[in-house]
Amino acid sequence: MKTIICSILAGMSLSASAQGLHLAGEPFIHDPSTIAVCDGKYYTFGTGEGGLWSADGWTWNRGAVRPGRGAAPDVLKIGDRYLVAYSTTGGGLGGTHKGTVVTMWNKTLDPKSPDFKYTEPVVVAESADDEDCDAIDAGLLLDPTTGRLWCSYGTYFGFIRIVELDPKTGKRKEGNVAQNIAIDCEATDLLYRNGWYYLLGTHGTCCDGVNSTYNIVVGRSKSVTGPYLDNMGRDMLHGGGKMVTFAEGRCVGAGHFGRFIEADGVEKTSFHWEADMDRGGYSTLAIRPLLWKNDGPVAGDLFKAGKYAVISERRGYALELAVDFIRLEQERGRWWQIDSVKAHSKLKGQTLADVQSTWAKATDAEGRIPARLCDYMARPHQLWKIEPATDKEGYLGSLYYKIMIDGTDRALTANGTEVTTAPYKGQCMQLWRIEQCTDGTYRIMPKCTTDDGKLNTTICLYSAGDSTPSLAPWDMNSDNAKWGLKSAE
Repeated sequence: MKTIICSILAGMSLSASAQGLHLAGEPFIHDPSTIAVCDGKYYTFGTGEGGLWSADGWTWNRGAVRPGRGAAPDVLKIGDRYLVAYSTTGGGLGGTHKGTVVTMWNKTLDPKSPDFKYTEPVVVAESADDEDCDAIDAGLLLDPTTGRLWCSYGTYFGFIRIVELDPKTGKRKEGNVAQNIAIDCEATDLLYRNGWYYLLGTHGTCCDGVNSTYNIVVGRSKSVTGPYLDNMGRDMLHGGGKMVTFAEGRCVGAGHFGRFIEADGVEKTSFHWEADMDRGGYSTLAIRPLLWKNDGPVAGDLFKAGKYAVISERRGYALELAVDFIRLEQERGRWWQIDSVKAHSKLKGQTLADVQSTWAKATDAEGRIPARLCDYMARPHQLWKIEPATDKEGYLGSLYYKIMIDGTDRALTANGTEVTTAPYKGQCMQLWRIEQCTDGTYRIMPKCTTDDGKLNTTICLYSAGDSTPSLAPWDMNSDNAKWGLKSAE
């Protein structure tokens, strides 16, 4: 029976991923930890023993191993080891608020590695049945400015608290007293950015399927121990918190925030949906772009397939085929002689059929036409159809995309440092990561820059000059590396 159920869930997952860019595989999890990378693979742990792993960040499988069962873990790499925290009970589980938060170490997260072995768990926080805090839902932060290690924990049944841990042992700092930092939330996470500490908490109701009201809120502070104030100056210790992530389409109940930094200026947030209605209402892993607006985190949107103009942030010019500009015929009138009574006809726009035959002289012997940048005129050689390559693998949170001149088989292709177009053959040089940056612009990165199949992790679409697209290392501080995507539907 268990095998049959798993097969059904896997089938639902595959169907949903093809339809709506949900994560593929079996991304079923509750209370996921922050995503961690180990030996090129991604891992996240959830309530109950175990978790998920992925080779590419798109297709997720069961099989991550975390002993101890318990609830709501978190994981953090410190040096060459991984620290895992989780709760043995609490949160009203089993009718009691008595619980403990424990930590343990492992050299690797790969259960097939000979180095895979967890240390014995040690208790770092406790709660009694009648205490005004539940020791559950741990969130870990290694302060990049001081090297100090912190753990937040707690639920709706009292306060959210923070304690300091020893980053060498994972044990609670001797003599450290827990401090109250928030209330009216749970599943907290801590992060640091640009001089501010942020406390992300999950607000609303959980564990009620499609009726769960879970959402993620945030406050910030200049001190890791608070006070954490929201955008209106309300203290999270008194119920404040600005919304970061909430329901989306047929998914409800966003909870258990995690932050993943891909590169400078490219960040993602992981969390779970309490109920994914395209997967039978089960709890599933979700990954979205993480944007920063007014020094606050905001969950971005999944990129949607469609027809776009690709606009360089450098000058505002559009990516296009390097072909002759074909003029539209128009009977010109003088604006001061307009007859306001006469009906004016609608002019015919330029179509692909009008101009495609003229592209032959720009095509080389291998069928390639270079790309360039120029004023956007909404002409056929500037209109790109961007859609996921559903028969290919993906990257963290998404499938790779094909970027093709609309109505043709001509695809944007990476070639060393050159950007050209060629008939689409599904080559890795014709597959592109499209990632929203923290400022809302986009990084567009080829999977490979040559046909040797070597995965590219640094080179992106780049404006080497006002009119010259190229391929160069990603630089968040340069508008040459960033792009806008303007819908042309």
